[in-house]
Amino acid sequence: MSLSHADVRSWHQPLMIMVAAMSALVVVAGVGLFVDGRELMHQSVWAKPLKFGVSFVMYGATLAWLIPQLRRARRTMWAVGTLFAVAGLIDVGFIAVQAARGTYSHFNASTDTFDQIGQRIFQTGVFGLFGASLVVAVMLLFQRIGDAALTWSLRAGLGLAVLGMALASFITGSTSSAGPRTVEDAYGNPVPLVGGHGVGTPDGGGMPITNWSTTGGDLRAPHFISLHSIQMFVLTVLVLTFLGARIGWLRRERVRAQLAGVVIFGYSAVFAITAWQALRGQSLIHPDAATWTALAAAAVVTALLAALVVMVAHRNQRALRAEAARRSEQARRERAARHDERALGSKTAPTG
Repeated sequence: MSLSHADVRSWHQPLMIMVAAMSALVVVAGVGLFVDGRELMHQSVWAKPLKFGVSFVMYGATLAWLIPQLRRARRTMWAVGTLFAVAGLIDVGFIAVQAARGTYSHFNASTDTFDQIGQRIFQTGVFGLFGASLVVAVMLLFQRIGDAALTWSLRAGLGLAVLGMALASFITGSTSSAGPRTVEDAYGNPVPLVGGHGVGTPDGGGMPITNWSTTGGDLRAPHFISLHSIQMFVLTVLVLTFLGARIGWLRRERVRAQLAGVVIFGYSAVFAITAWQALRGQSLIHPDAATWTALAAAAVVTALLAALVVMVAHRNQRALRAEAARRSEQARRERAARHDERALGSKTAPTG
């Protein structure tokens, strides 16, 4: 699939402005990781802006391409995309500003005026992001984009993203056993936090890069998995389309759609299992027997479904080839019969 400059220019421009801003933030935050030694809970103050920047570049670019493809309610969808872009700039902008200030963007209950106003705006932006994604997901249910594999991949991807955003609403004080607590900012000043990302464990001391908890549940893991499902599904469609040009049985749209459906099923199962695991207060990297059993069952069912689709596709391909060979042989016999009839007619025709 080729992508020209004209194609990119047709994408949703406010979202592309947001993507450009997030790309710039990724660069700034990446440099900050190395030149700024300040830390929050033993992690660089720039780690969170970097992760959010990368995430919004991928998700924002996907929406920027997708929204112009929607043929119904075009003005409404343009406004929805603009809402997402503005909300994203506000939310991630606040995260970046707080990082520059050396303090917390999430769960910050400080009495500082800037922090209090920022928290209100930040929470409002979260609802804007969720609402915009939900509207786009609903609109996709009534429209088709490309072939069946791509259409269902987009629908499932956005649907899972919306579920993941809804799951993020559980990341509150009710899911964290830590409750209200006081931590230090990058300068050693006390900062009150209400809530946290962990389930049954306080924040801090998590995995490298992601900072997901290693001692308890962490809803950021399924949130991340769901949020970027649409990129995984579209990549799957691109791979299937590429292989379809080289593998005969993959050229059928129905087969590609079925295989895309298998990937959607398997990925959705992983999302559900990791969400269930986190809500039980269990770290992603320390699964118990129940989690392993669920993962194994999901893997077996996914593999069996994929094998069934491939087996049926091969069988149908052989049947089509046999039918084509039968028709070719029948056509050859009919041509031979007509040739014989003409030859016989020329021999029996009366001479002048």
